[in-house]
Amino acid sequence: MAAFMLLLLSVLITHSNAEEPFDVRKHLSTATRYDVVKDISDKLYVPSTIPDQCTPIHLNLVARHGTRAPTKKKLKELDDLAMRLGVLLQDAKERNLALPKVPAWFWGWKSPWKGKLKGGELISEGEEELYRLGIRMRDKFPQVFNEDYHSDVYSVKATQIPRASASAVAFGMGLLSGRGNLGPGRHRAFAVTSESRASDIWLRFHDCCQNYKAFRKSQEPTVHKLKEPILDEITDALVKRYELAFTRQDTSSLWYLCKQEASLLNITDQACALFTPFEVLLLEWTDDLELFILKGYGNALNYRMGVPLLEDVVQSMEQAIKTNEEEHASDTSEKARLRFAHAETLLPFTCLMGLFLEGSEFEKIQKEEPLQLPPKPPQRRNWRGSLVAPFAGNNMLVLYSCPAKSSTNYFVQVLHNEHPTPMPGCNNSDFCPFEVFKERIVAPHLKHNYNTICNSNMEEPEQMSFTRTWSL
Repeated sequence: MAAFMLLLLSVLITHSNAEEPFDVRKHLSTATRYDVVKDISDKLYVPSTIPDQCTPIHLNLVARHGTRAPTKKKLKELDDLAMRLGVLLQDAKERNLALPKVPAWFWGWKSPWKGKLKGGELISEGEEELYRLGIRMRDKFPQVFNEDYHSDVYSVKATQIPRASASAVAFGMGLLSGRGNLGPGRHRAFAVTSESRASDIWLRFHDCCQNYKAFRKSQEPTVHKLKEPILDEITDALVKRYELAFTRQDTSSLWYLCKQEASLLNITDQACALFTPFEVLLLEWTDDLELFILKGYGNALNYRMGVPLLEDVVQSMEQAIKTNEEEHASDTSEKARLRFAHAETLLPFTCLMGLFLEGSEFEKIQKEEPLQLPPKPPQRRNWRGSLVAPFAGNNMLVLYSCPAKSSTNYFVQVLHNEHPTPMPGCNNSDFCPFEVFKERIVAPHLKHNYNTICNSNMEEPEQMSFTRTWSL
């Protein structure tokens, strides 16, 4: 019955999207390439019109690193998968099973990354993502990026993880292209600074937060249990479809291979073709559940630990306002603070601003009440890893000076992946008076101190309500 439902829903999805063919590359959760989803926005949302008298005077950027290679741990999983496929085929032959349904690529398949000893590095596609982002940002905000480069004017920060600092370099090369004297591209040198990995509470707060590490470890078994029914249903469907003795782990590894092939190699007719479109949506949803529970709104600790970053962003805007109101501003006054980090940075920061919530959930977040899990396909949901934190995903907070405004002179605009994004705490507008932004969005979080949240003895953090109304 479950297999029939999967088939029926796949047919319905294919039919309903007849005008736009299903593209698996848009459904890879946080393994999604930025270029595939950067133009996707909420078509029902009408962005605010920025008054002509308003001028951007400062910009904060929090960006995830670009597309990267599989990590060392995942390289081994792919090598193990190659051996496992060989075992499955040999077992089928020994049992004299006909193998007409076995995909041709199974025979002799080896991981594309076989022989690599290290992983996780930024690949050329990831460099391109950040390089182009830098160019687009300069073009979009010429009033901010109209100064000669100085490290005090344009502060570029990254974590000590090489893929993050490499992303910062790629971005800076795009941002400052044509503004120097190095080579035919007229590049110029610029500084990228990092805090020690052991004490970076601004961009790698998850690494320094002992209570978060304990919480995450305690919740991982729960997450696996939530994912198991979906993996089992799809495993049963694969066994019937290809007549091989797949296990739950095989399905999980094949889904990981699908994500890497589609995202890094643009291959969608091998591992991804094993699954129907609706199975892809379910697998994507299981990844998004894990993201929600361990890194997102699933527990307040996940984003409370990002308070130092939020404080840093607000402080930079307050300093920009002070500088803007001085008669003799310094030539080295900061105009942009540009940060490059990880999904574990971008996701909590996104949650602190209340983005991608459903209905009245913002009020629950303000009251520190637990939220329900994101709804299961085919129901629509806002929380999708492919949109919230794809490779090179980013949040920009642009501070505007609006001297002709009667009630307030300064406003904050929030853009997610370069699109104006509504803030529930600001009446679902993307353009918010700075004082309202501080009062309604920032202030409720500032009652939490990082050291108290992360390193003091705490009771076990409150748990989500794992209501399993989604089971088939």
